[in-house]
Amino acid sequence: MKNEAIRCARLTRYLGAGDARVHVLREVSLAVEPGTVSAIVGPSGCGKSTLLYLLGLLDRPDGGEIWIANENLAQAGDEKRTQVRNEHIGFVFQFHFLLPEFSALENVMLPMRKLGRATPAQMTARAAQLLDAVGLGEKTHRLANQLSGGEQQRVAIARALANQPSIILADEPTGNLDVKNSGMVFDLLTRLAKENGQAIILVTHNPDIAGRCDFLHPMRDGVFV
Repeated sequence: MKNEAIRCARLTRYLGAGDARVHVLREVSLAVEPGTVSAIVGPSGCGKSTLLYLLGLLDRPDGGEIWIANENLAQAGDEKRTQVRNEHIGFVFQFHFLLPEFSALENVMLPMRKLGRATPAQMTARAAQLLDAVGLGEKTHRLANQLSGGEQQRVAIARALANQPSIILADEPTGNLDVKNSGMVFDLLTRLAKENGQAIILVTHNPDIAGRCDFLHPMRDGVFV
């Protein structure tokens, strides 16, 4: 087996019940190596986000395998899935989901607090270093709701990188931003991840962003085409 950060095989997912049951994913397989950026593209409703949520262990497939750190986690228990998410996966969503009453620094520290492996001083230093890396070193103590949209998304990137995960999953990470900020956020995310040998899988409708990824995976009706 190659050096893979994450791999899925024959993933199947149905949503709904009875007459409303929909076959969302049809035996989808994908392998992603460290230090690469893969884009999943396709029309709305084709299964892109469903796949991302399965890979992020936020949902369970009806069939198939999901391999992270040499373990098949497709049907692992909640405790194991939570542990692997905290250790190995960073998420960036279209909407940053920052806590508005917390500072930028505190928001970035949240995943580290959850993992519980660093001292308060180490967490503070790591969060400050990441905010500096995303160009917000002077705004570490500013409340999240006092930052612009582009700045908030950069805080979300720093937060996703906090625990040095091997995998970054991004669902429309630039979908809420203007062209200038979209380019900046994408460049930042990919540069930092490549420097650390992290695998990025992103879902995007933006053809410019998709065209700049290492690998393109067009999806239609629940399969790669």
